[in-house]
Amino acid sequence: MSHSVVPVQIKGVMPTSNGCAVFLGNEEKTFVIYVDQGIGQAIQRAVNGEELERPMTHNLMVTILDGLGAEVERVVINDVNNGTFYARLIISMENELGHKIVELDARPSDSIVLALICQKPMYTARSVIDAVDDMTEILEKILKENEE
Repeated sequence: MSHSVVPVQIKGVMPTSNGCAVFLGNEEKTFVIYVDQGIGQAIQRAVNGEELERPMTHNLMVTILDGLGAEVERVVINDVNNGTFYARLIISMENELGHKIVELDARPSDSIVLALICQKPMYTARSVIDAVDDMTEILEKILKENEE
């Protein structure tokens, strides 16, 4: 990758009035991606390692990749523009013809669910980390209030 990336983890998933706030980050900074409620619940389930009786869309995607001999390699949140985040889903495939890497444009929300289900790393472009507001203190405050 030509531009530098930094690893990030899910730091929290909070319901909001019209969906969910997903807090992502590392020691340096925390930022928020707003997602709809369904995706927020899928992320929370993946964080908790919960499995439903029937496969949800993201589980189905993983099963399809499996069937094709492919797997999620990593996820990179590579851009942000006017509050909209963009991501790349990197998939690797190994077969008798050799090793192939496919990079797909994807919503960060879907990418996050897939990375969590597959236990693969998530990264954010340095340019995105530099551009977003740091929400570390706000998250800590929310978590503290929720404990009380």
